[in-house]
Amino acid sequence: MKRFAPVLALGLSALLAASVPAHATDSRSLDSYGTKASYEPQQSVRSYQHAPKGYVPVFTETVSRHGSRAASSSKDGDLILGLWDQAADEGQLTSAGEQFGPDVRTLLAAMDKIGHGNLSGRGEEELRGAATRMEKRLPDLFRRIAKDSAPIDVVNSGEARAAASGNVFTGALAADDPALKPLIRPARSDRDLLYFHKSAGGAAYRDYVDHDQRLAATLKSITDQRATRQAARRVLERIFKPAFVQRIADGEFSSVASDSDAAQAVYDLYAIAPAMSAEMPDGRGLPMERYIAPRDAAWFGYLSDAEDFYEKGPGFADSDITYKMADVLLDDFFDQVEAKRDGTSALGAELRFTHAEEIIPLAALMGLPGSTQAVTPDHPYTYADNAWRGASVAPMAANIQWDVFRKDDTYLVRMLYNEKETTFKQGCRPVSRGSAFYDLNELERCFDRAG
Repeated sequence: MKRFAPVLALGLSALLAASVPAHATDSRSLDSYGTKASYEPQQSVRSYQHAPKGYVPVFTETVSRHGSRAASSSKDGDLILGLWDQAADEGQLTSAGEQFGPDVRTLLAAMDKIGHGNLSGRGEEELRGAATRMEKRLPDLFRRIAKDSAPIDVVNSGEARAAASGNVFTGALAADDPALKPLIRPARSDRDLLYFHKSAGGAAYRDYVDHDQRLAATLKSITDQRATRQAARRVLERIFKPAFVQRIADGEFSSVASDSDAAQAVYDLYAIAPAMSAEMPDGRGLPMERYIAPRDAAWFGYLSDAEDFYEKGPGFADSDITYKMADVLLDDFFDQVEAKRDGTSALGAELRFTHAEEIIPLAALMGLPGSTQAVTPDHPYTYADNAWRGASVAPMAANIQWDVFRKDDTYLVRMLYNEKETTFKQGCRPVSRGSAFYDLNELERCFDRAG
């Protein structure tokens, strides 16, 4: 989590104190993992609506976040192990804390082996499962793709974990139906499309994240409050004896700025551990939850969600800086469907692989469930009154899919969000009440693309 200059927006603590849902104090909430949450499909393959009579599937397109991965660096583990080694030498570990160091070293060794930031075994499983379920949802489409030799286009952000995710996904498609293998085009990279937060189109966004004082003040107000300090103390006292924790809080150790930073490192290891389950000796993952109580994991999960909400999601109600740059990706979704309608594309599928930094703003731009409510400085983001959750909006392997169906000259589109049939934004009218299908002309009107 980023640290901000000591600028304090007043009057927010009372609102924020109720941010963590009550159930999170007695149970392990998925929300406590934020966007590090592992992927689970949100709907059964057998429960999807049938297309209206006479419509046949002719195209599908997706954008997927990479699967579960190793942490991007070893800094959290290195920081906390430095403290752990000191405490071990001084006899300042709790009984639970004695196993913490070996557990962290096991986790770091596994991440070092696959490479920091790289796709893990669990991530590969997530992507293979998603590919197999896509074929089961659309058997007629994939039979048609094979029969007509319709190409399958694959594009990624250029980052290793996104490229690997595309390879695993398409490998699963080919394994399930070998006739598809020669139709899968060699993957290409497009950073402007799938890494836009770091491309030229994201320049204004990067300036906002780096320099906007309102953003800095808001995040500072959320992070720097008594609840964080209390949670940090409880986390550290599971591992270290109270006297040692007090020394951390007093700034005795130059390797860590505060007890909150030390507890944040523990939380970050907790959050990434499930992604590395396949690399653990027993294949079950490390029980890192023993080092952080449910209510404290929930609190640090909230802090992580708050940062993502303001930096990538709906953010402030008077600004679209966090998600406007996703226009390029939404345009590409429409362009692909319109090219199919206009007869200028022979593609059977368009498969894109990207990152949370693209999925989160796209969800806000499209008005997907959970991403519709922005906030004001006087009423900040809290769990109590805002549905946005990183674990739901952009877990590992999160995906948005448009399936296209045709009857004569009419084209319908169905959207899946994390494999759940999902309505388009408010104001878009489906073909009938309760239907998951939308006429392409209606979507063009609704998204102001008609004419």
